[in-house]
Order: sequence, then structure tokens, then C-alpha cells
Amino acid sequence: MPICHGSFRALLLYDVAEEFDLAELRRLLGAEPPPRSPGFKLPAPGYVRFERPPLTETCEPVHLATGETASASLRYFNDGVVSLEIELPFATGWPALLALSNRWIEAGEVEQRGAKRVRNRMKALATALRKPYAEWIDEVYYVIELHDVHGADGSRLTAQELLAQYGHEVSQVIRGETQVLSEVEQKEVLASSVSYYPTDLLVVGWLAALVYDNPDGAAPLIQLLEYANFQLLEYRRYDEILTELLKNTYSALERRGGFFSRWRLARDAEQLNRLRLDVTELTERADNAIKFLSDMFYARAYRLAAAKVGAGDYRSLVDQKLRIAGDLYEFMVSEFREARGFFLEVVVIIILIIELVPIFRGGR
Repeated sequence: MPICHGSFRALLLYDVAEEFDLAELRRLLGAEPPPRSPGFKLPAPGYVRFERPPLTETCEPVHLATGETASASLRYFNDGVVSLEIELPFATGWPALLALSNRWIEAGEVEQRGAKRVRNRMKALATALRKPYAEWIDEVYYVIELHDVHGADGSRLTAQELLAQYGHEVSQVIRGETQVLSEVEQKEVLASSVSYYPTDLLVVGWLAALVYDNPDGAAPLIQLLEYANFQLLEYRRYDEILTELLKNTYSALERRGGFFSRWRLARDAEQLNRLRLDVTELTERADNAIKFLSDMFYARAYRLAAAKVGAGDYRSLVDQKLRIAGDLYEFMVSEFREARGFFLEVVVIIILIIELVPIFRGGR
């Protein structure tokens, strides 16, 4: 059987607060300011880096019920997201690799242990959290990192040879399946792939991805996969905030009626607009965390990853709800202005009546 060398990784991301105080976090961790990452292997402009790179902390290994011991590290993003990376090296054949993928993806043990690890760590770092959330939202993504896959003659396979000879196995490991997939499903999985050299390959799924490269080449691609899930997590949070905001606004509009309720719309409109602008600022900050050139290989890899995990879909939902919030704000302001105009007209009429009453009385 061909031997596969690499690492199986679980990326567990948690949105725990609106943001981290990075200066306080560095103090608590005793860490130096991180370099601007990722460090791309392929040609890329110098400015294509994280504007505020995450802080990384190595933590205690994770001991699984199977007896496996996996290394672990935490990354803290400025936007209040914590990413726990759990890595298990392997040197095995395809059957054992398929079983490993199925066990990690289906069993849920890694996710349970990861959530407990992060919650305990956040208690120790509470002073670095700004506006912590009462309820966390999370994303889980798996990366199968292959450094070498050898054929029957012992030589390292190229990306094309890997797909030609073991396309079924590649699609299975990305889906976490031990059963052979249909030809249609296999083509669906393998269609989401990109390569730069004949020796490297990235195949992206909605729950897992396979990276076939040496460690230096795989590292930036894994960071981009993590970043795509980071953005998905942030857009999910913004979608949740806007959904609740719109729900409360509709309820307030339905409960109120009459002239004086319209007069109070100015306060509600101001609150709606403030929250809308806050979310707009947050989405722009997430969008601008890292920049790409449109035709660069890493830009194509990122767009592929973002599309597969659904970051773009949630971004569209956020944009749509921001537009609805803007329309509601304009409607509420218009209603308030009409009420204010009517009130001023009534005041003018009352003043005229007050001034005219003595005249009529004097005429008598």
C-alpha cells in the first residue's frame, strides 16, 4: 500500500468577544508582537499580510480517548476570535488515513475537548476580552496535510498522479467517509482544487480540505483556510446581531400607533442607525484584515475556500440586512419628521388663535 506522510489538523474557532485588547493579551501571555503573516512561499506582494496578525500560544497536548496525543496551539485574533489548532502527525496507508478522518470528523471528541480547553483558557485571560459574548458561536474545520504520498515504485506522486490514482480516497478523506463515494460526488469534491506547481495541490470542501505540499508550502494555505473560517464566523455573528436588531425594530413598529408613538421614533431610529454603523464598521474591519491581488494564486485559493465554507453567502446576508436596516432607518426618520412637521403646524395654529382671540374680543 502507498505510504502517506503528513498531519491531520482540526481548526476549532470560537467567537468569544467583540475584540481582544492585544496589548493586555501580550502582557498576560508574555508574548512579543507577532510578525506580519502569513509568510507566503510563492511570489506575493509585501503588503499581502494580516493587518493585525493573531497572537500564537503553544499549549498542553490534547490526549484523546484512543490513546493518541496531539499537539495544540491557540491563536488570538484581534476581532475576538480564538482558534485552537490540534495536530496529529501520521505515516500510514490510505485505509488508516480514511479511518482517522472519519473518527475525527464524526466522533466529535476533538470538538468537545477543544471547547473545554478554550473555555478554561478564557477564564485566565478575562481581562483581555472587550465586550465578551454571553453565548459563543463556533466553527470547526479539518485539514489533511500530506507531505508525501508514494506510489508502488516508492517515488513521490505529483498532484496529477495523486488525483488520477487516488481520487476516490482523496474525496473520501475530505468528506470523512469510509465508504467509496459515487462518481458524481467524487467529481464534485475534486472540482474544488487548485495547484501552482505540478507537485502541490489544494482540494477544498465545506468541512475539510486536503493540502499536498511540503511543510513550508502548506503553512500559508492552512492559514488561509483558517482565515476563511474566521471570516465565516464573524459574518455569522453579524448576521445574528442584525437578525435580532431587525426583529426588535419590527416588533417596536407593530406595537406602536398614533401620533405620539411616531414622535418617539427619533430615539429608536438613532439606536438602530448606531447599531447598523457599528456592524458596518466590524464587517469592514473583517474584510480589510488581509488583502489580496485579484489574480494571485493565494487570492484564488482564498476565494475558493471562502466560497466552499460559505463565508460569501453569509457576507451577502449581512449586506442585505444592513440595507434593510438602512431602509428602516430612513422610514423611521421620515415618520418622525412628518410627526414633527404636523406638531409644529399645530403649534403655529395655536399661537395664531391665542393672538387673534384678544383682537376679536376687543372688536366687541
